Amino acid sequence: MSNAAVFTSEFSRVFRFFLQELKPRGKWLTPFNVISIPIIIVGLVILYFRFVYGLGSVTNLNQEFPWGLWIGFDVVTGVAFAGGSYVVTFVVYVMRNDKYHSIVRVTVLNGLMAYVFYAGALVLDLGRPWHIVNPIIGNSFGYNSVLFLVSWHFLLYMIAMFVEFSPVIAEWAKLEKVRKFLSALTLGAVIFGITLSILHQSGLGALFLMAKPKIHPLWYSEFIPILFFVSSIYAGLAMIIFEGTISHKVFKDLIGDGNHKRNEEIVLGLAKGAAITMFVYYFFQALLFVHEQRWNLIHDFWGYWYLVEIIGFVLIPCCMFAYAVRNRNLGLIKVASVMALLGIILNRLNVSVIAFRWYAADHYYPSWQEIVVTLMVISVEIWVLRWIITRMPVLSKH
Repeated sequence: MSNAAVFTSEFSRVFRFFLQELKPRGKWLTPFNVISIPIIIVGLVILYFRFVYGLGSVTNLNQEFPWGLWIGFDVVTGVAFAGGSYVVTFVVYVMRNDKYHSIVRVTVLNGLMAYVFYAGALVLDLGRPWHIVNPIIGNSFGYNSVLFLVSWHFLLYMIAMFVEFSPVIAEWAKLEKVRKFLSALTLGAVIFGITLSILHQSGLGALFLMAKPKIHPLWYSEFIPILFFVSSIYAGLAMIIFEGTISHKVFKDLIGDGNHKRNEEIVLGLAKGAAITMFVYYFFQALLFVHEQRWNLIHDFWGYWYLVEIIGFVLIPCCMFAYAVRNRNLGLIKVASVMALLGIILNRLNVSVIAFRWYAADHYYPSWQEIVVTLMVISVEIWVLRWIITRMPVLSKH
């Protein structure tokens, strides 16, 4: 049989296999489906009006507040939550720590989905969506623009994560030769991806360096890029703990007994890393606070709000992580991870939305349509994530 005939036969087999896998599995009337399907339908209707009649028809954005919830949460916050991907791959593939090898696949998948959906949400926020290519080609921005740098980092990192995850797809499709070839690319893709992650996590913070007069002094600093990078580390670790807790309940039948037994040690290790990183982040914030003499800024609403973020959602969960690791308290670790994630949401929204033009008489508040579309993006991501996990060898190898 010729090579062309072999290729055609194999392609036909994979195509039929893929069509078979598209068929629904399990019960349809689950609580998540009942809640998410109406949200997705309403979100699609809202997007129809958004793309036909423009941003002003469904959002509260204007010339004074061009970035709202779709950028502040979907992109700036969502990318921080995906930080666990580069942290875990660095530990496993570069530092050769096999303790966390069992969570590499699901962590990379979570990171890939986050970038595809949250970075993809940029299209929703552009007044002219077809101009999405402009930052990539440097049109109207220039090659020295931070946005040009971040755009290329996003694009290349998504490709790198897809290469990292591609052996799972090949294994699922029973393409052994392809899997071996793609597995050989994993280390190179991981190193390339880690480099890109460090750059674009800090690059997101660098975007706000140009908005110094518009951001409240308590949240602005020339070290925003470093703060964004450090916070993305513990945000990613907290997200792994949070998602892992849910996965062990929802997909418990797909997880091997060995992984169930190792789960406690993995969670303790992740919590220890989160505690250390949160302490470093808090130390940087305290150093900036003292060095820039911000004492006179904490005697009003914005000062109290700043203390809520830094003490309530950084220092306290940091201490909770440390205490829980010392006493092997998994329940407390899960609570601390949720508080850490809320702290990241609060910080990124403070920088990009809440404390942005804090002095304006008419401030921006997201419309109900913006909230629904954000929930739609999250719901669709979970649908895709669930489909992949229940079919591909993500949580355990075939």
